[in-house]
Amino acid sequence: MPRSLPPALAGPFWIVCSSLLFAAGWTFIKLAGADIHPFAVVFWRCLIGALLLSPFVLSGHVKMPLGRMGGHIGRATSGIIAMFCTFYALANAPIATVQAITFAAPVFATVGAVLFLGEKVRMRRVAALGIGFAGVMVVLQPWSQPLTIGVSVAVIAALAMAVTTIAIKKLVGFDRPMTVVAWSFVLPILPSLFAASFVWTWPQPRTWLYLLGIGIFTLAGQSAMVRAFSLAEASAIMPYDFVRFGFILAIGVTLFGEALSPAVLIGGGIILASAIYLAYREAQLARTTGPASAKPLI
Repeated sequence: MPRSLPPALAGPFWIVCSSLLFAAGWTFIKLAGADIHPFAVVFWRCLIGALLLSPFVLSGHVKMPLGRMGGHIGRATSGIIAMFCTFYALANAPIATVQAITFAAPVFATVGAVLFLGEKVRMRRVAALGIGFAGVMVVLQPWSQPLTIGVSVAVIAALAMAVTTIAIKKLVGFDRPMTVVAWSFVLPILPSLFAASFVWTWPQPRTWLYLLGIGIFTLAGQSAMVRAFSLAEASAIMPYDFVRFGFILAIGVTLFGEALSPAVLIGGGIILASAIYLAYREAQLARTTGPASAKPLI
């Protein structure tokens, strides 16, 4: 990042970088999933990412304390479910459709915060949640077409991402963001290897390049996202995350020959708009009442 970049642009800069990196990572995931089972792709993603992180851990630049292992294990559990489902969905559904559905994760996370963290809501937030779910329905269109296994699993992935979001919110209050990232790569290695062992095949030579790309781009994408959220409020940078949707749409059309679906475009926009509004209301509440307040969000 240029040193002269104003602070107000630093957060958007890093979230756009993250969007581009994740779009590249998803491309390699879809390519690798055409050769080996998605569960094996998850294992290689975690192992390669952990190996890439190891020099920073060994040098002390990334800390991995053991004091909050319970929280990290919980976050890793929901994270590996999200990875299994996302990687499977990418191998069995259009990449743009999967991206649009997973945009609903912040909406589901808000519901989870109400159900499991005791947060209270009023009508504006309820309306935003309703709009978000409407966007999901526009993408899925259950009234006109049967749900495929790939699309159904993408919905489960969004739910698991929501649980992961709640877990991360709790963890980053105690641990450094890169600590959370590091454990998210290390802890799923053995469980993902166990799951992959039932469907194991060795990658073809070209697939090794895809797997390396997955490790590099998902690690870099997470690091850029962490940097973005450390520099700006979520409400300020979430609108720029729609750039990722544009990248994914272009990749789906140009690389995989997928049709550009109006329902995915419209539904994805509705879902993201709902998520942006929810982030805005959360930031507004934090500024006026403080993060520990139990005051309802309106």
